Amino acid sequence: MAKKVHKAKASKKLLELMNRAIAREMQVSIQYMWQHVQWVGVKGFTIRDQLKLIAINEMTHAELIADRLNFLGGLPTTKPDTITVGDSLKEMITNDVKAEEEAIALYREIIEVCRKENDVVTRKLFEQILEDEEGHLDMFEGWLGDL
Repeated sequence: MAKKVHKAKASKKLLELMNRAIAREMQVSIQYMWQHVQWVGVKGFTIRDQLKLIAINEMTHAELIADRLNFLGGLPTTKPDTITVGDSLKEMITNDVKAEEEAIALYREIIEVCRKENDVVTRKLFEQILEDEEGHLDMFEGWLGDL
C-alpha cells in the first residue's frame, strides 16, 4: 500500500515536536517492556505486570501521534530516543521518572504550539496523552518512594 501524501497542514515546528514525541513514546515503550522482563525479587513482583501495561499504553500513544502526524503531512520517525533500562529496581524507576518528566514538559510545549496554531484536534490528543503521562509519573514516584 502506498503512503498517502498530504500537503503539510501544520507548522514545521509542530511536526518536529510531534516526531520527538513519537521517538520518546517508542523509547519508553521498549524501556518499560524490558524492565518488565528484567524485574526480579519480591518488590518487583507486583510492579512488573503494571510496567507491561504502561509499555503497551505508551506504544498506543506512539501510534496515535504517528497517525495524526501523517494526517498533518509529516513523516513519522521510526527511531526511538535512547533507551535506559537500568541495572537495579531503583535505577529503573529513577530513569522512568525522568522520562515521564521530560514527556510532560514536551507535551505541554506541544499543547501550547497547538493553541497558537488553532489545531484543536492535535491539542486534545496531547491533552489526553498528558493526562496518562502524569498518571504514570505519579505511579513511578510512588514506587520510587517505596524502594
